[in-house]
Amino acid sequence: MHLTRRNLIAAAIALAGTSVTFNALAAKPLVIGFSQVGAESEWRTANTVSIKDAAKKAGVTLKFADAQQRQENQVKAIRSFIAQKVDVIAFSPVVESGWDTVLREAKAAKIPVILTDRDVNVTDKSLYVTLIGSDFVEEGRRAGRWLVDYAKKTPGKVLNIVELQGTVGSAPAIDRKTGFEEVTKGNAQLKLLRTQTGEFTRAKGKEVMEAFLKAHGKNINVLYAHNDDMAIGAIQAIEEAGLKPGKDIVIVSIDGVKGAFEAMMLGKLNVTVECSPLLGPQLMQAAQDVVAGKPVAKRIVTEERVFPAEVAAKEFPNRKY
Repeated sequence: MHLTRRNLIAAAIALAGTSVTFNALAAKPLVIGFSQVGAESEWRTANTVSIKDAAKKAGVTLKFADAQQRQENQVKAIRSFIAQKVDVIAFSPVVESGWDTVLREAKAAKIPVILTDRDVNVTDKSLYVTLIGSDFVEEGRRAGRWLVDYAKKTPGKVLNIVELQGTVGSAPAIDRKTGFEEVTKGNAQLKLLRTQTGEFTRAKGKEVMEAFLKAHGKNINVLYAHNDDMAIGAIQAIEEAGLKPGKDIVIVSIDGVKGAFEAMMLGKLNVTVECSPLLGPQLMQAAQDVVAGKPVAKRIVTEERVFPAEVAAKEFPNRKY
């Protein structure tokens, strides 16, 4: 006799003397609709891999959409998830503002929303359940504190800073600038010459750094980059200008990707502030808890460190992204 999976389950139920139905045993897996910003950096790629791997391990059906750094694409994806009646919607917003309408639509459909990595600026905080990710303001502060300590080694010397900002209007760009300024503002040794967006990409980071160098040349002492990819692009521009990155221009950046550690080991980058992209397991757990009706904290912050160049070689083998 050939026993199908259904026959086997039915037999097991009968043997157990239970009234559990086949439909209950074959309950559908949790379905999450996730809208990603894009694939603009090493960090973002690692974040996507973490989320996809964690979903697979948790037995979660993941409907994934790449917004290619366009808010309108994310809004379309969220509306598509609503139409598909997913169990949970999660997304990393391209920018902070402009989400009230579509999130109200999700709430009306009784679909909980989880934010990952980046925050949104909405009038009604009940439109999302929780935000999982880093404290971007604190990352900016950590970058600023490192630079303040560095400046103390050359008392009386003024350090001219140029800043490569992330995507205009995005939470990390706003917050990393805020935190950095909070720590460095009023310090007589630290002077900000120019600030401009590099859109979190290597190519744009290189392009903007080239413009900084043309305008200010050897007057630039420090580069503060909102992410490692822009810093790595800027390093190329600095070298092409005949200067030594990490020496002629001190470089402070954020993320802690492998590329940054490689640059530090070569003496081309001075410090990176960690911002972990490995949010997948936390997202899956939060989604499962929300659907099960368990309490979830409104803010789930990841633990992170600061890595100066001196520890790069020792720490590099431990890096997962």
